[in-house]
Amino acid sequence: MLSKLPLLWRTFAVNAALFIVATLLLAFTRVTIRAHITLEEGIILAVGLTVMLTANLLLLRPTFAPLEQLAHRMQNVDLLRPGQRLPVTGGGEVSGLVVAFNEMLDRLEAERLESGRRALQAQEAERLRISRGLHDEVGQVLTGVLLQFDSVLGDVPPDRQKELEVTRHTIRRALEEVRRIAQELRPAQLEHLGLVSALTELSTRFARQSGLQLDQYFAPDLPRLSPEGEITIYRVAQEGLTNVARHAQATRVGLSLEGGAASVVLRVTDDGCGFTEGSTRHDGGGLRGMRERAVLVGGVLAIKAGTHSGSEIRLEVPAEPDLRG
Repeated sequence: MLSKLPLLWRTFAVNAALFIVATLLLAFTRVTIRAHITLEEGIILAVGLTVMLTANLLLLRPTFAPLEQLAHRMQNVDLLRPGQRLPVTGGGEVSGLVVAFNEMLDRLEAERLESGRRALQAQEAERLRISRGLHDEVGQVLTGVLLQFDSVLGDVPPDRQKELEVTRHTIRRALEEVRRIAQELRPAQLEHLGLVSALTELSTRFARQSGLQLDQYFAPDLPRLSPEGEITIYRVAQEGLTNVARHAQATRVGLSLEGGAASVVLRVTDDGCGFTEGSTRHDGGGLRGMRERAVLVGGVLAIKAGTHSGSEIRLEVPAEPDLRG
């Protein structure tokens, strides 16, 4: 009955009950208070005050505990960790406030999910457009320049050929760099040959460019993923390997892809210097981007210290129910 009252009247009722009890005790007991109280009377007053304050605290704590939980959750809520809801306790305005907060989180997460998906789709579409532009236009122009250069190189006097050979080498390097950038922007293997082929090419290129020893394992018969799930796994692997090369000071890297419980699990491990928990929580770049990608496909991303040293990135992406083989 009391829990159905508004917060103001519940607080008033608790304090009124305590005052009534104290008044009845003074009225119907032999306790008397003189103008100049004795030691015994002072002890009685102190004990009575302590009992009243303790009872007041114990009776009011259940009323205000949900408000404290709500304030704490509002300060620490993270939309990259969905599902953080508060249990609906208390009554009246308190339960209504908790319900409203949970509904607000539902709306925010749904809106963030939808806007994030649209943003990533637009980003991938723009990557594809730039990649094709580099490959089809800039790459073809450089290839044409290189062919023309080769056709006239034999007509150049021998004393100039060495100088022009350096220029020819520069053009070839520029062509290779354009192709590399186009490949990183949008891996052709992912579209035509699948996720495992794209990760194999990525790991091979990473090992060649970084000089690190890379151990890879891709399990056979993996569950089928949606296109969004595949590109998420590829981008997380790409970003994870890039972070290892830039920051980990590692000598050995591991890249694996295994089947989970109706899901696919990616792991990127290294034997480097590791990280602090605070660095992962407050990272505004690559690590946060990986978390956002994982949330948008319903996946779970965990970044933790390695078993012996270094760090481990673990991404679990759910398989497509109607495509799972």
